[in-house]
Amino acid sequence: MMKEVKKMMKNEKTVSIIIGVIIILVVVIVAVVFKNKGSFSKNTVNVYAAVGGGKEDLLADNDINSVFENKYHFKLVNDTWSNGKTVKIPVLRENSEMYDLIFFSDERYYNEYKTPAIGDEAKRYTVLDGDLVLNTPIVMYSWKPVAEALIKENIVTLKDNIYYITDMNKLIDYILSGKKWSDIGLSSIYGSINVGSVDPVTSSPGATYYGLLLSVMAGGEVNENNIENALPKLKTFYEKSGYMNNTPADLFSMFLKTGMGAKPIIVDYEKSLIDFANSNPDGWNQVKDDVVILYPTPTIWNSHCIAALSENGKTVLKAFEDKDVSQIAWEKYGFRVGTTGGNYDVSKINIKGVPQKITSVTSGLKMEIYERLIEYLSQK
Repeated sequence: MMKEVKKMMKNEKTVSIIIGVIIILVVVIVAVVFKNKGSFSKNTVNVYAAVGGGKEDLLADNDINSVFENKYHFKLVNDTWSNGKTVKIPVLRENSEMYDLIFFSDERYYNEYKTPAIGDEAKRYTVLDGDLVLNTPIVMYSWKPVAEALIKENIVTLKDNIYYITDMNKLIDYILSGKKWSDIGLSSIYGSINVGSVDPVTSSPGATYYGLLLSVMAGGEVNENNIENALPKLKTFYEKSGYMNNTPADLFSMFLKTGMGAKPIIVDYEKSLIDFANSNPDGWNQVKDDVVILYPTPTIWNSHCIAALSENGKTVLKAFEDKDVSQIAWEKYGFRVGTTGGNYDVSKINIKGVPQKITSVTSGLKMEIYERLIEYLSQK
């Protein structure tokens, strides 16, 4: 009898140990769930986005998508849309369902989308919320001998180790008058002074740059009183520019590959060099002591904007305010968050000549001004 009692007690002890181990395992699993910010406690949903170009690598970044899924519980599913299509045809998925958001790569189309459709324009869907989420300023890329020559011409100023184009009008006049590189002491560069750019008639980045030029030529503010005088001057500038690349990526690649003789100065976005330095460190090490960033004063923002069309779209807008997303967007891809630079440390990108804040900026032009600009440049 005593043996049977002892055996029962032993079995009960074993069962208690097993139950205790199970409880501990449950506690550990629960702790892991909470440590991962509830990623298992809430289903991840697909959020569908119509996305303009210029941020493909950023949206594919594993670290950013990890924040999206673990903290905000969504997976961003992207379809490529050009900015122009968003106002010409209904912004619908292949199954004719609405997108949750439109991620524009140009602020003028974002602003245009929020206005009622007119004429034969496509139906607009209600924008529940929206904002500028990624910014990068127009800059010019050049080489140290060119920058030094422009300093002597009082076109460029070096301040706190940053090169600023402080007399845009003078640079424009040099180009319009056909001044040669040899006239400013650069006899090794053949031909007339010029700035390489993409075509404003076919490219949104090119139109943004020409919008900046038009603002400078119009004295800082484009209106009905001065645009008629500024457009012929801009057309002459356009005609003197010669061959233009179709995309900023092609132009930037040619700038780096062909060097100072072929491409003394080009216009592009600030983010291009930061993205290149991160994605191609060996290539960056070869040119980092030679390439110079020139910041026009004023410059103009290229702004990527989210128009949220659903509650899920609003969640994406909130996620782009996250400090971790902002830091990755800046350090790896060169996108500033916020109107003057954001709350991150510029020194972390390890690229000389990049200011913490961009303070001299001209406002982007209204859509009707851009349309008028492009139409004028297109005339034979």
